[in-house]
Amino acid sequence: MKITPILHILSILVMPLAGFMAISGLVDLFYSNINWINFLSSAAITLFIGMSVFLATKTNRDQNLDLRQAFILTTLSWVTIAIFGAIPFYLSNINLDFTNSFFESMSGITTTGSTVIIDIESSPPGILVWRSLLQWLGGIGVIVMAIAIFPMLSVGGMQLFKTENFEAPEKVIPRATSLARGIFIIYSVLTLIWATLLYFSGMYAFDAILHSMTTIATGGYSTKTNSIGAFNSDIIDWVIIIGMIMGSLPFIHYLALTRGSFNELIKDSQVQLFLGLLSSIIIIIFCLLLFNNTYEWKDAIRYSAFNVTSILTGTVYCTADFGIWGGFAPTILLLCMFIGGCAGSTTCGIRMFRIQVLASSANAQLNRLLRPHSIVLPHYNEKPVPDNVTNAVMGFFFIYILTFAVTASILSILGLDFETSISGAATAISNVGPGLGEEIGPSSNFNSIPMLAKWTLCSAMILGRLELFTILVLFTPGFWKY
Repeated sequence: MKITPILHILSILVMPLAGFMAISGLVDLFYSNINWINFLSSAAITLFIGMSVFLATKTNRDQNLDLRQAFILTTLSWVTIAIFGAIPFYLSNINLDFTNSFFESMSGITTTGSTVIIDIESSPPGILVWRSLLQWLGGIGVIVMAIAIFPMLSVGGMQLFKTENFEAPEKVIPRATSLARGIFIIYSVLTLIWATLLYFSGMYAFDAILHSMTTIATGGYSTKTNSIGAFNSDIIDWVIIIGMIMGSLPFIHYLALTRGSFNELIKDSQVQLFLGLLSSIIIIIFCLLLFNNTYEWKDAIRYSAFNVTSILTGTVYCTADFGIWGGFAPTILLLCMFIGGCAGSTTCGIRMFRIQVLASSANAQLNRLLRPHSIVLPHYNEKPVPDNVTNAVMGFFFIYILTFAVTASILSILGLDFETSISGAATAISNVGPGLGEEIGPSSNFNSIPMLAKWTLCSAMILGRLELFTILVLFTPGFWKY
């Protein structure tokens, strides 16, 4: 198997990072912050390595990768970007060692939103920009993978969304490239719209731009230590709620909207399930807060809508410490961490379509017990689900739970308490952000946890973002046999 075509594509992905680092450096320079020198150094290192690899592999420009190469490229691309993304954190004056720098970078590019920075407001403005850029780039990367790459690779049941004209694995890269153009325009327009809305809602331009990037990306990085709660604004909360929902819907339907197809989004069963489930949980938490006299009804509906939407979409901005809402509310919100949004969005987790396939399969099995001689098939969007999709979804669900259990066990062995281990594993594999408890809860961060725990969480983040199988298949003997 040739590795040079993979390296060539990786170099093409790495070099633009230098440009984004330069943008962050210019922001520091504009604000007269000496940290711009560190960004310039990071950009120089990144550009030099990227250009060197590019020139060394320029004779291998053929992007028609085979199946194994596509799997390797998918994994290495995210790991490589996370490594180079850590350089500005490591060289900056915020005093992060390499572990914390890599954790911050991995959390950013996977749109997890967990942070190790204690006092965010005191960070250089360029660092705040770089954090938001990582999540914004990670968000569009997730969309392209979900629409173009994962269906071609048949990862975790995503073949259900395979496009008829692009069935061959060797067409993965061209397909991703063609879709990325349209997605990028829509993604950028939505970001611009929400930056404008947040600005007119009362945010400073700097905060509005950065929060619009992390909102549409459902990332959760904020310019404030207290997250969105620091603004204490009803209108800002509602603008961000709508933005998080927009980022959680399939972007392929936004492309359809540009072509005049207005019914695809409404008729999509996973969109209907997502909006229905979101509304139901908001109502439950709202009633709970009213029953416990936690807030007045206006604040209760705002806090319940914001935090439920934030967790279900995997954004996890915070406006309140939901850990103090009693025992029932955190339990419901913990379960929401696993669910996620729709396929083809910036969210992660199990995703709505897999829940639908599992539920339909279970219903079909019950009907077979009642009518043994009948033919009952699971359905999705009123179409029969092939056996290979059902098997892939069941396999994904098993591996997902197993990975969660192993991650939680490792965290507990490393000295974290039960609540921290469980919620930390859930947030990492589901790319959600803050967990529960005093150590990694909404009012805390991940700085104080052990170094090995951070590397464990980083591994879970990349596993969750790349749908588990994309990475795990690399560790099977059969993958390297031929």
